[in-house]
Amino acid sequence: MAVNRRGDIRWFSPDPRAVLPLDERFHVPHGLRRALKKRPFAVTFDQDFVGVMRACATVHGETWISKEIVSSYCELQRLGFAHSVEAWSDSELAGGLYGVHIGGAFFGESMFHRRTDASKIALVTLVERLRAQGFLLLDTQWTTPHLMQFGAFEIPRAEYLRLLQTALEKRCAF
Repeated sequence: MAVNRRGDIRWFSPDPRAVLPLDERFHVPHGLRRALKKRPFAVTFDQDFVGVMRACATVHGETWISKEIVSSYCELQRLGFAHSVEAWSDSELAGGLYGVHIGGAFFGESMFHRRTDASKIALVTLVERLRAQGFLLLDTQWTTPHLMQFGAFEIPRAEYLRLLQTALEKRCAF
């Protein structure tokens, strides 16, 4: 999604499209492997969806996540389509991410961290959940250096649409 200067919500479809692999190509960096063994965060699902969205909206000052988008995604969450992954340090929300689930596809929308590795651990936990539930697609829209360290790669729109169609036909519970 994208919001223009007038506040209109528009669907955005980049070409090429970035995805994270859900197979053995998903890479957990060595330093993060060490952090995962220490279990520095408690990770939950759908426990503070609004908190994750608000944190994502305030990460860089300027954001595409307007009040209308928060409201829309909260309705999607109420209907069972949007989900959050939260990383907690004690009782503080330290990092997390949210996205939308349809069929066997998960569309990652945004992530944030307040503590080192919190969003990364949330992402690894999401991938573990998606694998366990038989998901076929983890769509990230863009590649970033952050996502590339996990194995994110770009595919042409035609290939993406074929993968998306297959994923949408699969029924997966989050």
